[in-house]
Amino acid sequence: MDHAVFYCDYHLVWPTKYRRKVLNEGVRVFLVGWLKELEEHRPDIIVKTINTDLDHIHIHVSIPPSQSVGSVVRLLKSNSAKALNQKFPFLRTTYWGTRSVWSAGYFCSTIGVNESTIRRYIENQGKEEAGQNNLELF
Repeated sequence: MDHAVFYCDYHLVWPTKYRRKVLNEGVRVFLVGWLKELEEHRPDIIVKTINTDLDHIHIHVSIPPSQSVGSVVRLLKSNSAKALNQKFPFLRTTYWGTRSVWSAGYFCSTIGVNESTIRRYIENQGKEEAGQNNLELF
């Protein structure tokens, strides 16, 4: 995607398995750090903001259009579950018989420029606007 400009930001949310309240402060700090380190291995996926409650996580992430949201969610959930299980042995007893930490589903919403801003931008193409420079892209 060397010749593409994109703004594909998403709000992702997924709960812990059985909505168990396992994301205590220690787990949260580790998980946030782990997700921020992801960019070292996957610089195309930019995690912008992370927060948790005891039984779910919220992530603001930028995903390139060459990747599907589902594939990135699958990557984040499976790899974070593996890291969490290695770091916190109590999760193995909490989720006896499985290494899964996360519920099967997730919520996804796009984050972007609102419709009225885009409409105004398109309608004003080629027109002079006070206080703005006309920049040529190419």
